[in-house]
Amino acid sequence: MSVILMTAALALPGASSAGSAGLTAAPVGTRAMWLWDDDPATEVVDWAVRKNVSEIFVYVSPSVLTNGDLARLQEMHELATARKIKLRALGGDPGWVTDQAAALAWQRAAVSTGLFSGIHLDVEPYLAPGWTSDLQGTQNAYLKLLDRMRLASTLPLEADVPFWFGDYKVGRKNLADEVLRRVNAVTVMSYRDTGTGVNSMLSISQDWLARGKAAGKRVRLGAETGPLTDCSYCTFAEEGEARLQEELAEVDAATRTTAAFAGIAVHHYGAWQALPL
Repeated sequence: MSVILMTAALALPGASSAGSAGLTAAPVGTRAMWLWDDDPATEVVDWAVRKNVSEIFVYVSPSVLTNGDLARLQEMHELATARKIKLRALGGDPGWVTDQAAALAWQRAAVSTGLFSGIHLDVEPYLAPGWTSDLQGTQNAYLKLLDRMRLASTLPLEADVPFWFGDYKVGRKNLADEVLRRVNAVTVMSYRDTGTGVNSMLSISQDWLARGKAAGKRVRLGAETGPLTDCSYCTFAEEGEARLQEELAEVDAATRTTAAFAGIAVHHYGAWQALPL
C-alpha cells in the first residue's frame, strides 16, 4: 500500500446512497489489520486475538488455487472462525484499472475458495500511468472496475482509499461519493502518527466520515506501522506499540458520536508485530 500523494493535501452489494439511518459508531476497540505476507496461520490468528482484531484482510495471490498456499489459508480460516474473526480477501494492483479481466479472474479465484466473508480491494488508481495522462478516463475506468467487481460476486466489496479523493471530480460528480455508491465500506489510508488534533488520523478523515454518514456506508480509518522514508509523520514505526495504542484509543474516544466510524485497521501485520514496545 503506497503513500505516494498521501501528503499532497492536508450494507448490501449494489446498494446506493441510503442515508445515515441505522448507522452507529463501531464499539470502542474495533480493530482490523492487513496481512500481505505468507506468515503462519497460527501466529497471525494468535496475534489478532491478542490485539482484539476482528477482521483480517488476507492477501490472496491470483494463483491461489495452484501455488500451494491454499492449505495455509484454509488453516487460517478454521482458526479465525473458531475465534469469531472474519477473513476478507485482499488484492489489488494499479494495473487492474485497465486490465479488468485480471481483477475479475483474481476475484473468481478468491471467492471460489469459500474462505472469505468479503472482498477488500487495494487498487490505488492514482499510481496508474493514466492518472497523469488521462485523469478523467482513469477515474471512470476505476469506477467501472468497482461496478464490475460488485456485480461479479455476492460478497461485500470494500476499498482502500486515500483521504483526498473528495478533492476530485468525475465530470460533475465527486469521486469519493461515486466510490461510496459502489462499495459497502471504505478504509481510509489516514496515515498519521497522531490520532486526533491537527493533521491527525481523525482530522484528515473527516471528509470521508461525513460522506459515509450521508451515504449510509461504513468508513474505517487506517494506521501505518511500517517505516516510511518519505513521510516519517505518517507512521508509528518510530513511536512504537505503546504510542500506537494510546493514539488509537484517542480516535476511539473521539468518534463515539460519529455514525459512519467502523473502527481502525492497522497496516500491516508484519510491521505491527515488529514495532518497538
